[in-house]
Amino acid sequence: MNAATAQPDTWRPSRGKVGMACLIFMESLFFSGFIIAYLFYIGKSAVGPWPRDVLELKPVLVNSVALLSSSFTVVAAVRALERGRMEAMKFWLLATIGLGAWFLWGTWSEWRGLIEDKGLTIATNLFGTTFYSLVGFHAFHVFAGLLALGTILLLGVLGRLKPRRDTIRFELISWYWHFVDVVWIFVFTTVYIVGMRP
Repeated sequence: MNAATAQPDTWRPSRGKVGMACLIFMESLFFSGFIIAYLFYIGKSAVGPWPRDVLELKPVLVNSVALLSSSFTVVAAVRALERGRMEAMKFWLLATIGLGAWFLWGTWSEWRGLIEDKGLTIATNLFGTTFYSLVGFHAFHVFAGLLALGTILLLGVLGRLKPRRDTIRFELISWYWHFVDVVWIFVFTTVYIVGMRP
């Protein structure tokens, strides 16, 4: 093939980035459905308790700060791997996992209090059903993200991560983690701001 007939190189996005973007888009649709259902059924429970009677804002705010802070630590971890600073990468990744685990522990503590002390279960009323479905769906995604981050940390501890080869893979997992964090902003606003209004 001579220069006259050669085709110019065309840019193509990586399959990993396209795949992760599609996953995030599909998960966004699922979350949108849960949020719309929650908003639709606010105040329609025939019996109590209602959100303002049982939900507490302060502990959830603390947990939210922990989760949202983990977006900064995961960025630091990705950059550290990109620069070949493996010890720094492991430190920031461990911090990310710790913050995510703190958030899950906080969610579990809230649920335990709601179930044991205030009698709110998924079968109590429409509020209980939509609350546990929405917040639980998000908690499941946090757990899945922690498993992925934990796998990266384990590979790092075992010396199996290579900056040039594995940075893009770690970056894609960080996209998912950022998605989980951003979704929580919408869930928090829906449940603890809009849903608790008198």
